[in-house]
Amino acid sequence: MFGLGKKSSAVLGVDISSSSVKLLELSKQGDRYKVESYAVEPLPANAVVEKNITDVEAVGEVMKRVASKSRSGVKQVAVAVSGSAVITKLIQMDGGLNEFEMEDQIALEADQYIPYPLDEVAIDFEVQGPSENNPDQVDVLLAACRKENVDIREDALEIASLTTKVVDVEAYALERAYALIEPQLDSQGEELVVAIVDIGATMTTLSVLAGGKTVYTREQIFGGKQLTEEIQRRYGLSLEEAGLAKKQGGLPDDYESEVLTPFREAVVQQVARALQFFFGASQYNAVDYVVLAGGTASIQGLTEMVEEKTGTPTMVANPFADMAVGSKVNASALSNDAPSLMIACGLAMRSFD
Repeated sequence: MFGLGKKSSAVLGVDISSSSVKLLELSKQGDRYKVESYAVEPLPANAVVEKNITDVEAVGEVMKRVASKSRSGVKQVAVAVSGSAVITKLIQMDGGLNEFEMEDQIALEADQYIPYPLDEVAIDFEVQGPSENNPDQVDVLLAACRKENVDIREDALEIASLTTKVVDVEAYALERAYALIEPQLDSQGEELVVAIVDIGATMTTLSVLAGGKTVYTREQIFGGKQLTEEIQRRYGLSLEEAGLAKKQGGLPDDYESEVLTPFREAVVQQVARALQFFFGASQYNAVDYVVLAGGTASIQGLTEMVEEKTGTPTMVANPFADMAVGSKVNASALSNDAPSLMIACGLAMRSFD
């Protein structure tokens, strides 16, 4: 059930983050996508901790709400596990094998590549194309994940009467959605190196893509929840009130200077530090663009500060810039949520594999 390369018909992209469940349905005519339905629902505190579902019932109930709110009739879903939960390895195999023969051979040899007992893991593979070093062989991307990570997502979806069609990896979903962002960059080209910084509620993930392929990804614990908690502490609000005030405004005059500015500076530090880690760990010493994603990306003035600090053109992710929007969708809400819908969008794109 752990799917990298399965053919599929319409699926809902469902992204389970630590703060919310996001659902998105796309259709496609010719080359143009259309957003058919979408919805976002907050999760109760600690139902998901650092990308791990800790309360299946609660997540299932939120899924039920998000599905009915979206008014989508689609019941099949693509979900993702986080990169840190997945082991991927590029292996070479005989190019003459068919898919079933490959599957058998991988099952026999998998214990060489995977450090867990094989009865505890879900394994999948995708042929990448001919091997550079040997034309008789093909490169095969092997991905493995503990079964419990897959099962718990399936269980939560089942509570909402939804069926898991695809289990993807967040990094690949992001890569797929990046294909929609690339045309918005001034200098498009084969070898653009682009850093996508996804700042969620509790985790910040840096993914670097070179020529549209992920070459590096790293997660660190930092996110928008720190701003919410600071608002809560300073103004004596509940966590829920603080979250709403952060989105809708109406906070005292000193909010901008005392709370928001220091938080923006902290975000900029995190972005700069994440890039430094990448430069230190790779042959790259610069990126062509920084793309900010996640709920925190739309904070006013953040793009300019990141651009100034890193000396790199910076933009906020909007995978829907060139899409049509269906009648069930609130277009202005979609545009506000766009930066945090990258993974949901990449998952919904699985409908067209």
